[in-house]
Amino acid sequence: MNPILAIDFGRARIGAAISDQLQLLAHPLETIPANERATSRVAEIVGEKKVDHVVAGMPRQMNGQIGAAANEVLQFVEKLRAILPCPVVTWDERLTTAAAHSALRDAGKKTRHTRGYIDQVAAQMILQSYLDRRAANAAAKSDQ
Repeated sequence: MNPILAIDFGRARIGAAISDQLQLLAHPLETIPANERATSRVAEIVGEKKVDHVVAGMPRQMNGQIGAAANEVLQFVEKLRAILPCPVVTWDERLTTAAAHSALRDAGKKTRHTRGYIDQVAAQMILQSYLDRRAANAAAKSDQ
């Protein structure tokens, strides 16, 4: 199996995380500057890592609605879909950045030292929740 790439889109930085070959575990990969080269860098990663598909975190509001931030993600996803040879899906990412901050703080990392890494950890959390749900769905189907 090929790995799955996840991105946590932000106005300044885009966190990237990648799964292992078995698509079971997510690992931080890199932080991409959110500039005009961002889509081409994602495309480079997809090619280099032979990515199966891309999961983009969708920051829905707490009531499930799509707000301004989610619309920015959708615009970025459309740009990716136009240039990538693989599917791009969205995944609910409510509170993942807050959870990433909390996890790094619990690990004893100071906020100013984690600025370049926090987006990767958020992407890792998005991807791990996606992988876990896929595994649970597969297990449920095999139990039927």
